[in-house]
Amino acid sequence: MVFEAATVPVLKSSLWAILLFLFSSSSMAFDPLDPFGNITIKWDVISWTADGYVATVTMNNFQMYRHIMSPGWTLGWNWAKKEVIWSMVGAQTTEQGDCSKFKGGNQPHCCKRNPVVVDLLPGVPYNQQISNCCKGGVVSSWGQDPSAAVSAFQVSVGLSGTSNKTVKLPKNFTLLAPGPGYTCGPATIVPSTVYLTPDRRRKTQALMTWNVTCTYSQFLVSKHPRCCVSFSSFYNETITPCPSCSCGCQNKDRCIKSDSKRLSMVGINTPRKDNEPLLQCTHHMCPIRVHWHVKQNYKDYWRVKMAVTNFNYRLNYTQWTLVAQHPNLNNVTQVFSFDYKPLVPYQSINDTGMFYGMKFYNDLLMEAGPTGNVQSEVLMQKDKNTFTFKQGWAFPRKVYFNGEECKLPPPEEYPSLPNSATTESIMISAMAASTFWFLQVFIW
Repeated sequence: MVFEAATVPVLKSSLWAILLFLFSSSSMAFDPLDPFGNITIKWDVISWTADGYVATVTMNNFQMYRHIMSPGWTLGWNWAKKEVIWSMVGAQTTEQGDCSKFKGGNQPHCCKRNPVVVDLLPGVPYNQQISNCCKGGVVSSWGQDPSAAVSAFQVSVGLSGTSNKTVKLPKNFTLLAPGPGYTCGPATIVPSTVYLTPDRRRKTQALMTWNVTCTYSQFLVSKHPRCCVSFSSFYNETITPCPSCSCGCQNKDRCIKSDSKRLSMVGINTPRKDNEPLLQCTHHMCPIRVHWHVKQNYKDYWRVKMAVTNFNYRLNYTQWTLVAQHPNLNNVTQVFSFDYKPLVPYQSINDTGMFYGMKFYNDLLMEAGPTGNVQSEVLMQKDKNTFTFKQGWAFPRKVYFNGEECKLPPPEEYPSLPNSATTESIMISAMAASTFWFLQVFIW
């Protein structure tokens, strides 16, 4: 079969679109907006001991907008032999296990065949710390702060091999960050890590290195989304709400009304060990709602207002991230109140951006209540060849909060232009419309 030259690009783009659909529709860990994002756990053997080795374990979060929030990561694995952990620096196992066969005062830190490790809290004594440890398991996303997108600890392993040929790699790695969602592959031996001395004049290297790669799938966390999106605009008084039961209505019987007297009870905001939310009663029953409001229209620019509202009384969100996909994000002029970073995973397509809070200003989204929201405005320059208010063009194609895709309203319910209106006829928006939206979205 022969194709004309003009047909080939169309076929390539169509095949790429089909591949994206197949990956994003399955349980496979593929994120089309962050296709190379993963968490890599690297073990560097830095010395041999009489019965094993000492290794530095480094966790790098290469995900652009999915961070590990409090209460932090939990890492587990199975030993291949009958290894024990003699000691740890910068982390600890949650259980010691049965170490009764070891006589005398020199007891191992952990004797379990399947140890579970957690990070130490900030402020531990210096002799229990190493570089990049002791942050309570909180790890930034790579897009927000690469220097904080790492966590590390040191482990001394005994009853193990004492050379590259006799060491057996741990297996069956698991990662909770802090809940489920990650699937870890097998440990793989890679070229040894190379280190530079402080004066940068000499190189040393690890005695042995292996990597474990963990990828995230939202389908493993919940069959329902955990955030939703609502829309409004200055040219239409109708607010398009989140779809009903966007996040499932399984908590409908346990929600609490915003005017309930229970909210004054002591401890109502205390998180539970099982992380069960206490949601405000809404028609969408989502912990998070993102509102996108088309606020104003100018000759060469247009303005959008975004608001993120927390409806969970038991959880605040530190270092939160908001990702939006829209064709005009290729020409952002100014972002107010949020930090912003364009995401360009495919280089030639610049339609996705990450918004996140300014440090010490609004990088903490408080629990549900009067202060449980953050908001910003975005000014974008128009491309006169593509810009329009027709057919919902002004609204985002995808929205993610903390790395999880949010439920959007169906396209037929997007705010529409009045029948007689054109882009030119609504060049300058009315201040009354913006005031109406502001009152509605926070009272509604």
